[in-house]
Amino acid sequence: MENIGYYIFILVAVIVAFLIIKKVTTCLIKSIVLIILAVVLGYIYWMYLR
Repeated sequence: MENIGYYIFILVAVIVAFLIIKKVTTCLIKSIVLIILAVVLGYIYWMYLR
């Protein structure tokens, strides 16, 4: 598991982003931002962790 640091970073980033978004946005904006975040994390995974 040499990539455990990346997985921890991604998990922390998702949690922090979700908490921030939950506090400052409405449901629609929250959904759009979470989709964008998922796409960005997917891109990072495919480019660096596969």
